[in-house]
Amino acid sequence: MEVHGRKGDTLQYYSQLFTIPYRLILDSNPHIQSNDDLNEKRVKIPGYTTITVNKDRNDSISEISSKYNISTDALLLVNNKLIGKKIEQSISIPKKIKKPLIYKKAYTYEQLCNDLQELKEQFPFIKINIIGRSVLGKEIYEIQAGKGMNCTHYNAAFHANEWITSAILMKWLNEWLLQLNEESNSDDHSYFNLYLQKRISVVPMVNPDGVNLVLNGIQASDNKYDVKLMNDGKDEFTHWKANIRGVDLNNQFPANWDIEKERKIPKEPYFRDYPGDQPLTEPEAIAMHDLVKENHFDKVIALHSQGKEIYWGYEGYEPSHACFIAQCFEKMSGYKAIQYVDSHAGFKDWFIQAYRKPGFTLELGKGINPLPLSQFDDIYCDTAPILYAGIYL
Repeated sequence: MEVHGRKGDTLQYYSQLFTIPYRLILDSNPHIQSNDDLNEKRVKIPGYTTITVNKDRNDSISEISSKYNISTDALLLVNNKLIGKKIEQSISIPKKIKKPLIYKKAYTYEQLCNDLQELKEQFPFIKINIIGRSVLGKEIYEIQAGKGMNCTHYNAAFHANEWITSAILMKWLNEWLLQLNEESNSDDHSYFNLYLQKRISVVPMVNPDGVNLVLNGIQASDNKYDVKLMNDGKDEFTHWKANIRGVDLNNQFPANWDIEKERKIPKEPYFRDYPGDQPLTEPEAIAMHDLVKENHFDKVIALHSQGKEIYWGYEGYEPSHACFIAQCFEKMSGYKAIQYVDSHAGFKDWFIQAYRKPGFTLELGKGINPLPLSQFDDIYCDTAPILYAGIYL
């Protein structure tokens, strides 16, 4: 929601008027200094929207504010054209956003873009960065939030037919932003205090071309790649994992990549498992590699499916405290924590090897990919505690 400031108003006053943490209002309006007079300035109020209602002819401002349980001054601020007690037939009512906009649905790249636009409008204190582009030129987005130095990175949909992980991660982000907008409290693990003390980085869809191929079919290739040939001649792409060029993005990282190259059965572009001709040949993998290099992530959590397992080690490079974190994740979710698997060249593997920091791969749900939306609620129930704990552990 956006309002036009009045002479004498301050961001601190708006924080009290709308019961929103002051820091969030300040971060939502980087063009305004903390002590500025807001006269004629456009001010974004995070976590609010407006609804338009018709009023009864004889309703006064105080009667309307009482009816909708809002302060008279908030009503006057939002309806800045009101003069005295003269009220038009319709009036705007400020309303705090309580419900998430993201729900279980087939999660295409276009759906992601729409949701990101709405989240930015509702919660303008978040930052949305473009970290690269896919093979077909789709923008790969990163969302950042928080003020602390310690940063946890999350990502989803490295594999195309694991698109449900994008929907899960975005729903969690949406829920966290809603909680942030509530009044702060003294609990060190409260959402708002974590916003002050920590920072998160979220890449909700690493492989947008592949996701759209799985969900939308062959037209998603733009006739630029022979995806049918790479798919064993099939017109149905349910089991496609790779990017649009037939390279498995989670086999693209320089952590014993040569071992995976030697032993993987596909020796040319294919719908799954082909690691490429060299590490980091694909723009999506390069974008993730560079994002990590340019930031100082303290841990990474990659969402995959399926298996209800948590992979947390790599070749002994993982730090000792990663075991404690993995055990906490296991207790919270019921997923099984597994230190080592016979696998190389993954994003988590490379992060652990290169930075000696905790890295985790979460295998969400159980079944055959792509997991059905009927599992969404159960997966979210299992996963959300891990994602939340990933910030403070």
